[in-house]
Amino acid sequence: MADIRIHRDHELGLKRAREIAWAWAEQVEAKFDMECTVLEGKSSDTVEFSRSGVKGELVVAAKHFDLHAKLGLLLGAFKSSIEGEIQKELDALLAAEPSKPAKKKPA
Repeated sequence: MADIRIHRDHELGLKRAREIAWAWAEQVEAKFDMECTVLEGKSSDTVEFSRSGVKGELVVAAKHFDLHAKLGLLLGAFKSSIEGEIQKELDALLAAEPSKPAKKKPA
């Protein structure tokens, strides 16, 4: 089995991170025929996802995303391209977020 691990730091806060994670889950459900379940918690959520040959979770916290997936034997041969596609989807959602303006220093 091949493992995929992706970590992304962010400054979105939990509420907005949840919204992005749910959007990501909808995308992978539609694009890759995944089945996703969201487990909400107080300080983080977990998006569990699976389909034939893939099982994993995306942990959503106020300051980071952590994704861990296990690929079965057949999909393990495509680990690099699958990992790249997951990174691309997640990074695109994060890139769409407006940057926080820099704090102004008092005069």
